[in-house]
Amino acid sequence: MNALHAPKAIPVLIADSNLMQAQLLTGALRRRGDFRVSTCGVDEASILQAMTTAAAQVVVFSLNHSTSTAAQMAALRRLHLSYPAAAKVLLVESCDRELAITAFRSGVRGIFCIANTHFRLLCRCIQRAAEGQVWANAEQMRFLLDVVSEVPSLRIVNSHGRGMLTPREEQVVALATEGLSNRDIARELDLSEHTIKKYLFRIFDKLGVSSRVELVLYAVNHGAPRQGQRLAGGTHPATD
Repeated sequence: MNALHAPKAIPVLIADSNLMQAQLLTGALRRRGDFRVSTCGVDEASILQAMTTAAAQVVVFSLNHSTSTAAQMAALRRLHLSYPAAAKVLLVESCDRELAITAFRSGVRGIFCIANTHFRLLCRCIQRAAEGQVWANAEQMRFLLDVVSEVPSLRIVNSHGRGMLTPREEQVVALATEGLSNRDIARELDLSEHTIKKYLFRIFDKLGVSSRVELVLYAVNHGAPRQGQRLAGGTHPATD
C-alpha cells in the first residue's frame, strides 16, 4: 500500500498490573504495525497521568483480581468522564452478567475475554472500538438487552429509611413519573387498566397525596431510582 494512503496507527494505552502480560501484549500489538502502544499501571493515577501524554484513542484496561472489582469499575467511570472520547476495552479472563452490565455502565465500549479467544480478534476489537463501535459477544449483548427491557423502579422511603411501597407499586410510580398514562402503564406491566387505577389509589393513600401531580412531586423529592424489577405481568409478589 502506498505510504500516503496507509492507515494511521491507532494510539493504544495498555493499563495492566501484570508486567509480564503487559510486555507480551505490547510486543504483540507493536509487531502488527497498526497500533502505537504505550503502557502504564492499572491504578487510576497512573492511567490519568499516562493519558496526558499518550493521547490514547483506545485504553485497554486489564482487570486486576487483587483489587476490588467495584473500585476498578468506579475508576473506569471516572476515566470515562475525564476522557469520554477515548474508547475503553476491558480485558478479562471471564465475564458474568454483573461484570458485563457494570462495565458498560462505566463507559466501556468492549469486553474481551482473552483466555479462549485468538489474539487477532483482540486486534479487531481494538480497531472496532477506535471506530466507535461496541464489542460484545452474544451472551454479553443478551445481558444488556435484559437490562434495557427491565421496568424501572423508584424506591420511596419514610423518615426512618424504610420502604413505603411494594416492588410493584414502586414500578407504577416510576412509570407514572415518566409521564405514562394508566393505559401505557398497564401495557408495560401486562396488567389491566383497572388494576393500575387500584394501585394508584393505594399509592396515593400510602403517601398522603391526592393527584398525579402531587405524586410526581413527592417522587422527585423522596424517590431514588434503583435496578429495574423483572416482575412477571399479572403475577403479584406476596408483598403486594
